[in-house]
Amino acid sequence: MLSSSPAMENLRSENYHQGAAMEGVKFGPEMANTNRRALSDINNIIGGPHQHLAVSKRGLSEKPIAAVNAKDQAGFVGHRPVTRQKRNTDAAFHTCADMESTKMADDDIPQPMLSEMNEAMSCKLKEIEMEDIEEAAPDIDSCDVGNSLAVVEYVDEIYRFYRRTEGSSCTPTNYMSSQTDINENMRRILIDWLIEVHYKLELLEETLFLNVNIIDRFLALENVVRKKLQLVGVTAMLLACKYEEVSVPVVEDLILICDRAYTRADILEMERRIVNTLKFNMSVPTPYCFMRRFLKAAQAEKKLELLSFFMIELSLVEYEMLKFCPSMLAASAIYTAQCTINGFKSWNKCCELHTKYSEEQLMDCSRMMVELHQRAAHGKLTAVHRKYSTFRYGCAAKSEPATFLLDARA
Repeated sequence: MLSSSPAMENLRSENYHQGAAMEGVKFGPEMANTNRRALSDINNIIGGPHQHLAVSKRGLSEKPIAAVNAKDQAGFVGHRPVTRQKRNTDAAFHTCADMESTKMADDDIPQPMLSEMNEAMSCKLKEIEMEDIEEAAPDIDSCDVGNSLAVVEYVDEIYRFYRRTEGSSCTPTNYMSSQTDINENMRRILIDWLIEVHYKLELLEETLFLNVNIIDRFLALENVVRKKLQLVGVTAMLLACKYEEVSVPVVEDLILICDRAYTRADILEMERRIVNTLKFNMSVPTPYCFMRRFLKAAQAEKKLELLSFFMIELSLVEYEMLKFCPSMLAASAIYTAQCTINGFKSWNKCCELHTKYSEEQLMDCSRMMVELHQRAAHGKLTAVHRKYSTFRYGCAAKSEPATFLLDARA
């Protein structure tokens, strides 16, 4: 059983910041009211497959005549019978439109200027095409084709969605300045304690990341007094467990964990307050969502996986790391772990293409993680270091920090 009464005394004290560690757009919109032609009709009209960016030049009468002939031959447009009167009307409409357009091009626009406009437009279209073309990332899912849980058919779309929506899980990097009774150090102590509770209860990794995310998003919106901070933490853990776990700790367990500092009514009331403040939005991409995908891209063995999670859990404790988005934290943790194991900078093309981050983009976050690694065993907030110093976690915390990344700082 975990007891945190000494830590709670620190939470209530005015000298808490000195305190001890707690123990325990869619492209190409549809054109309305436009008749659709069968593919064979279109080929008859334009004389073959469409060539992108090609300009088809014709005389004034060529297009309407060809259009009329095609319609007379087919006898229908868009699979609906059309009368000859309707076809003639359409032809007259296209003829007038073409004449007006040609007249404007010939009479109103000087020929050199028209040439320049066509050239500029052609260049612009080519630029747009080049922007849309991305280097294809290597296939890392072929080995899971037979695994229905790997959802190989949808995995790329899932992670594109995560990248578009990861901003919803981020919090302002200065939100603590709006709090009147708590500070950054109190948050560190709370998260450090929750990591220990999470370890003792043997909860899923997903639960820990969602737990911390709920706390930060709530504190960014609501003012909390220090004596209620631990209540926020354990209630956020309860919510994360309900979302992620199969077997959820009961409220009475959380009361004992808090050394009976709160009642059942306190926890349930705080639960209502949190879910209403967050509008019941628990489906946010945390760093864990990206960790699994990026580790797969890195072809990570167990040692690299454990060291990567050690790096990112150290980052959970630090308030300063909130300035990095979840995907950046995940990619940086793996990059730092690779450098730590190999003893040199290590970031291959496969990792870069799947994470969408270059080595240069990761460097600032990675260096901060190296600094966290250096001081992980020192001070009073050592829950992460103790956890990853066990054989269960491969003694990952005992690895030598990749200090050469700090030496390479410009």
